[in-house]
Parts: sequence; structure tokens; C-alpha cells
Amino acid sequence: MILGLETSCDETAAALVTEAGEIRANVVSSQAELHARYGGVVPEVASRRHLELVVPVVREALGEAEATLDDVDTIAVTQGPGLVGALLVGVSAAKALAWARGLPLAAVDHLHGHVASLFLGPDPVEPPFLCLLASGGHTLLLDVQDRAGYTVLGTSIDDAAGEAFDKGARLLGLGYPGGREIDRLAREGDPDAFAFPVARLDGLDFSFSGLKTALLYAVRDLGGEAEARKADLAASYQRAIVRALVERTRAAAEREGHEQIAVVGGVAANSELRASLPGARFAPLELCTDNAAMIASAGRYGRRLPYPGYLDLDAYASRA
Repeated sequence: MILGLETSCDETAAALVTEAGEIRANVVSSQAELHARYGGVVPEVASRRHLELVVPVVREALGEAEATLDDVDTIAVTQGPGLVGALLVGVSAAKALAWARGLPLAAVDHLHGHVASLFLGPDPVEPPFLCLLASGGHTLLLDVQDRAGYTVLGTSIDDAAGEAFDKGARLLGLGYPGGREIDRLAREGDPDAFAFPVARLDGLDFSFSGLKTALLYAVRDLGGEAEARKADLAASYQRAIVRALVERTRAAAEREGHEQIAVVGGVAANSELRASLPGARFAPLELCTDNAAMIASAGRYGRRLPYPGYLDLDAYASRA
């Protein structure tokens, strides 16, 4: 079995996954309530909370899988990208566990982890496929030819889709995480009430900063009426984000000749996005947000550093 650890942002997670892709345990401790008072993740607070939770989460995962460290053959951990302080907690814990047991360590790219969530049982997605990865920190279109990696076809030149949801929720006075709150409120509103813009860029890149600004101006123009129109604003704003994602995804699939489309990342849980891509394969809801099962899954296909050659392994905050 592979023991996976994930601490890239505000979820402390541990999972046990077999080489065949069976999830034996997948434990996630979210800090969402802790950061809600700030309207977003505070890196220092997140790092300190990871320190408190990483060992209990590993113990809980082992208990859930009815396993011990003697059953673990490899440790997999998120090396980056993410909040570097948070990442270092997971990397340090993984190195300590691997070194103490004389095990190899798989250093996993967080984005590859999201893609690798599709390779877990009981119904794994087989490459090749076009993958939309949409989360709080990244929005990417990926050409996935095999399980070991991907080629980036397009990305956001400013805000990620999940970031746009969070910032939009803040403008509307909603809670955190913003994507979930907008999705909930949008079901009560009219998505055609406001004509928010969808950026038209050359190639397959995304842009959401102009949309965020358009929402800001709409709220200001409505003044005291904004509260009564909040559901319509949420529905129209969500519709614009989803349109941008769907249009670019379909264009990429057509350009690259992919018949199969897959969607991963936290935004993959959005109900309108799922309804707008009915033929696509979506990561299971429990694997959309950050988790360690996807990291263990990616660890099956990446390079494993032999004991003890990983002791100088460092985390990285952003993609090159």
C-alpha cells in the first residue's frame, strides 16, 4: 500500500491506496471553518493547524484501513504547488515516516494528483483524454496521454476559476468557501438576469478578472437593491464562469481530437458545470477537493526516491 499525505492549502489529509487503485482509507480534516472568519486562507494559521493535525490524521487513516505502518510500502506526499509553509509540514512528516521505516518516497505534483484522482477504482478513466482542472488555485486544460503526466494546453492568465468564485462570494457577502455558497444561492436565481462578460482570448487560455470587476460594478450600481437581487447576481455570475470553462474545454477537445473529456479539482463539484458537460467524466465528489487519495494515486506513476536520498527534498510554492 501507499500512504499519501496532502497539506498544500487548508486540508490536512492522509490516505491509504493499493497499487491496484483501491482506496482503503481517505481521511480529510478541513480548516474551512477556521479560515471562514477571515474570508480566505491565512497561510500561517494553516501551517500551524497542519502541525497539530498531521499525526492524528495519519493514525486515523491507518485505523480506517485496519493497517499499520508495516503494511506501507511507499510514502507519497504533495511537494507543490501550494502554500509553502503548509507544504513543508507534509513534506517533513513524509520524510520522517519514510526514513524511519526505510521506505521510498514519491514526491507528487499537486496538479498531477488531481488528474490521478481519475485513475482510482472502481471505475478508473483510461487515457487519452482532455482534462479540465479547475480549482481555487489553478485553471488548466490538459492533454493526458498516459497516467504518468500531462501536457498543458491552456491556463488562466489571472484568477483561477475557484478564486473567481471565492472573490465573487466575498463581493456578495456570502460565506467561505465561496464556490459552494454561490452554487447554493444560484439555484434560487435567474442566470439570465445579468449579462456578465466571458473573456475571449486567443488560444485556450482563460481570464476571470474582468468578470470579477463586472460583478463589483453591478453590485455598486444596484446599491440598496443588491441584497434583494443577490440570488440573480450569483446565478448570472456562476453562469459566466461555467460558460468560459465549458466553451474552452470543448474547443480544446475538438482541436486535439479528444472524444473523452474529464473534469477534476474543487470546481468540478459545481452543479451547473456538471450539468453543462453531460458527457464528461467527473472526479467523484469526495475526490474533487484536496485529498490524499489522489496524491497516493499519483505516487503510483511518478518516480520514487529511494531511501535515504530524499532527506534534502524541499517543497515548491508555484509551478515553473
